[in-house]
Amino acid sequence: MVNHGADLDRVFHALADPSRRLIVERLARGPASVSELAQPLAMSLPAVMQHLQVLEACSLVASAKAGRVRTCRIEPAMLRQVEQWVAGQRAMWERRLDRLGGYLSESDHGGTSDE
Repeated sequence: MVNHGADLDRVFHALADPSRRLIVERLARGPASVSELAQPLAMSLPAVMQHLQVLEACSLVASAKAGRVRTCRIEPAMLRQVEQWVAGQRAMWERRLDRLGGYLSESDHGGTSDE
């Protein structure tokens, strides 16, 4: 498995904030302006911009400015890296749980009883 280290650390740090998760969820539906992203959030536009800077710094979001409007979009490449890491963790734990289940099954059927 590829070790993404610092990249994943930044992504998980960014996604630890509920406002940033809301922004990512909204952008998963398609590009949006900063004003559109700010509407459901109870914070100032500069605060939304700070959250977007964190998301851009970890490559989850990209933005472009056309005139006075800054439009943001999701960057799927980093989400794929996160998904691969989570899938690897899930597979590891499923294997461990399968081995534990096999061990417990063998213990139930092949073990001796002290009764």
